[in-house]
Amino acid sequence: MRILFTGGSGKAGKHVVAYLAAQGHKVLNVDQVPLRHPGVGDLVADITDSGQMFNAMTTHVDMAEMEAGAAPAFDAVVHFAAVPSLFLKAENETFRVNTVGTYNVIEAAAKLGIKKIIIASSETTYGVCFSNGQTDPKVLPLEEDYDIDPMDSYGMSKKVNEDTARAFQRRFGIDIYALRIGNVIEPHEYRQNFPEHFANPAMRRRNIFCYIDARDLGQIVDLALKKDGLGFQVFNATNDTNSVPYSNQELLARFFPGVPLSRPLKPQEALLSNRKIREVLGFKEAHNWRNYLDDPTIA
Repeated sequence: MRILFTGGSGKAGKHVVAYLAAQGHKVLNVDQVPLRHPGVGDLVADITDSGQMFNAMTTHVDMAEMEAGAAPAFDAVVHFAAVPSLFLKAENETFRVNTVGTYNVIEAAAKLGIKKIIIASSETTYGVCFSNGQTDPKVLPLEEDYDIDPMDSYGMSKKVNEDTARAFQRRFGIDIYALRIGNVIEPHEYRQNFPEHFANPAMRRRNIFCYIDARDLGQIVDLALKKDGLGFQVFNATNDTNSVPYSNQELLARFFPGVPLSRPLKPQEALLSNRKIREVLGFKEAHNWRNYLDDPTIA
């Protein structure tokens, strides 16, 4: 596929772009900082400028494409570009960049006839990660039909983006899938960060103990690109199990004692559930944290 990818130079994006390129896709990375990954084009552009997004989606990726004349159409757009967290910019600026940028990207893609759009939503839409004070979810596990209720500018921006995606899907009848991405973990972060999480699991409570390996996120995006005809969909993008080596019985009793369960849970099953991407997209995780660290609860 010929893919325009926004935000491919970021923490998650660089791994996803590398995965997509390795699958044989031709990728143009649109970001404010070039990625310079072999075989991937780079275009410096601003997602908050609508004209730049229309321009980016009608451009050549490289010199070889110019030999054929007019730039070919993109098969898909993957939109990761954003202010990636709370605390990085003023809250109103975070909300503006994320919502206006997403509107511009989806509008340009839809009006140019691109039939597949994948956008990065977030675990923060569930209203726990960046909530003031200690907040419990209304039910566990967290699944895609949950009534998301964030109270922060970042989580709110991602909720608005899902509504924007749904509106454009209704209008144009195309496929737009929103990925509620969990806490992204790069390969080096297992040894760097996880031992501290094991010793103090309370550090992971705001993430509902979830994580997504950046390389497994690449697989999820690739599977979403290849799955047609679903219209507007939301998928949790997380790994199969929790990010700490304790059973759900222990975690629920210690951290969520008053939260009801909507269904029985396996002992290590992720509390931010990826059941939908496994059943609908066929996701099979390749990078469980236990591949890189010993489980300290096992003698």
